[in-house]
Amino acid sequence: MTRPVIGVIGNTRLVESQYSAQLVGENNLRAIAEVAGALPLMFAGNPKLTNIPDLLAIVDGVLLTGARANVHPSRFNTAPDPKHEPYDQERDALALPLIEACVALGLPVFGICRGFQEMNVAAGGSLHPEIRELPGRMNHRMPRLENGEIHPDPEVVFADRHDVRLVPDGTFARIFGRDVIRVNSLHGQGILELGERVVAEGVAEDGTIEAIRFRDAPGFALGVQWHAEYDPQSNPVNRALFQTFGDAVRRHRESR
Repeated sequence: MTRPVIGVIGNTRLVESQYSAQLVGENNLRAIAEVAGALPLMFAGNPKLTNIPDLLAIVDGVLLTGARANVHPSRFNTAPDPKHEPYDQERDALALPLIEACVALGLPVFGICRGFQEMNVAAGGSLHPEIRELPGRMNHRMPRLENGEIHPDPEVVFADRHDVRLVPDGTFARIFGRDVIRVNSLHGQGILELGERVVAEGVAEDGTIEAIRFRDAPGFALGVQWHAEYDPQSNPVNRALFQTFGDAVRRHRESR
């Protein structure tokens, strides 16, 4: 039997400052292949290149990855600010209707970091461009050296940094078998107001929303703010997420 296929959204990036490319971090692909037990299939995060009905006809699930670019503020009625760039409006234009289509069809969709934020915006929610600026919030951005450069050691960058308290007996608590987990933190933008169908099931110690699900979704429709793709091969929390996602994808494939 062939493995199920999980589509992985790409991000528009300039290579050598002049060549437009679609990029996906390899950790995402490895997490799907090695932990979810599926075949990762990259697709362009651009509606001019990716047709949603055609995509959904060939994939059994969708992974919305993290990315350097923020969701454009116009998507939640906020004025853009150059200090919050870069943006990837092509990805916005594809990801938001794609999420709606996946949820409506019951096609498993899993959002990580930017993907988590996209899920909230797709449901009519809003984001804060720099969550650490809100009163009482911690700095959720990746660790940096004193000179401002990103720390060179990935194990430091992706180390677990804070707890997340989960809704007792909620979807995430059942996945992990506990009500408190510890996760990494590498984001500036975060959820401000929840979308109409979005339920917060995990909150950091400073009140930042970290885990969400779509209410009454007929299939797997979950998102996490942390980078679960970094180490699911060894991290039991992230492994449980990708295994559960893979199980949902297989069930959807079998139901077709």
